[in-house]
Amino acid sequence: MSNFISFLDTQIRSFIMYRKASDHWNESSYELNLIMFDRYCNRNYPTTTELSQGIVDSWCKQHPNETNNSCRSRIYVVVSFIRYLNERGLTTVLEPNIPKKERRLYVPHAFTDTELKNFFYACDTLPDKPRTEEQLSRRISIPVFFRLLYSSGLRTNEARMLRVEDVNFDQGILNIRYSKGRNQHYVVLHDSMHKLLKRYDKEIAKQYNNRIYFFPARNNSFHKSGWVSKNFRILWDKYNSSYAIAYELRHHYAIYNINSWVCEGFQFNNKLLYLSKSMGHCNLESTKAYYAIVPRLAETLDKNTGYDFNKIIPEVNHEES
Repeated sequence: MSNFISFLDTQIRSFIMYRKASDHWNESSYELNLIMFDRYCNRNYPTTTELSQGIVDSWCKQHPNETNNSCRSRIYVVVSFIRYLNERGLTTVLEPNIPKKERRLYVPHAFTDTELKNFFYACDTLPDKPRTEEQLSRRISIPVFFRLLYSSGLRTNEARMLRVEDVNFDQGILNIRYSKGRNQHYVVLHDSMHKLLKRYDKEIAKQYNNRIYFFPARNNSFHKSGWVSKNFRILWDKYNSSYAIAYELRHHYAIYNINSWVCEGFQFNNKLLYLSKSMGHCNLESTKAYYAIVPRLAETLDKNTGYDFNKIIPEVNHEES
């Protein structure tokens, strides 16, 4: 747990312990935003000893150039913290309004086979003689980490925070505890990925024999989001000229699977449900967001299912970020 330095230190720590105990905690997002709120309080209210409505409203006010979704991400954990204090009679501060979620119009990069071959070639050709333990760990982890994203559709934070105890090698199943919100789910590995993870586990265990996280970082912790974006950027740019980000491997996984249904005479309801559950979507509506970027499939679905399709899967607010 990070160090908190404002007058809210004790209460924030209690809140985090409560959320972790009830499995309602996203360390990579919630803790960072709580730290920023804590530093804000310490910097602007150094002599204050009690949370006030003015402090909360000032922090939670949407910035002039801030989108609704960015504001939501920044203040959501603070609103939850205030709710926690209210339920225990520790404050009378009112919860601020959370801006309405906006549907994103972002269109992810459409990977080509050549681009993907170039990228994984870069992953596989890191220096043969690492000079430090961290470089050795990177050389072992990078090719496996990004192949796991590519082959499973995991969110990047799900892969980063995957624990050793949640990899079932006997059955080839991942238990994804730290997902978006509370949505714990399971992912069945492809046979080739299953074998690769086994080999990786044996190699990385030589360096981190008591690790907690499957892809370990220093101090027996997990890699931060910057580790993913930095490494992806370096390796992607080595042989490709287009722009892409690591999270788009998840989009590619969904689109590739959806496109494969077009020529199969697929059983739509079953396949959609399997994909939705595997990707950790809370409902089928979230999975439908991908159809907008797969026109060929959208037309086929509408033709084959018509009114029933729209009944089963209504319009959706995009949940991915």
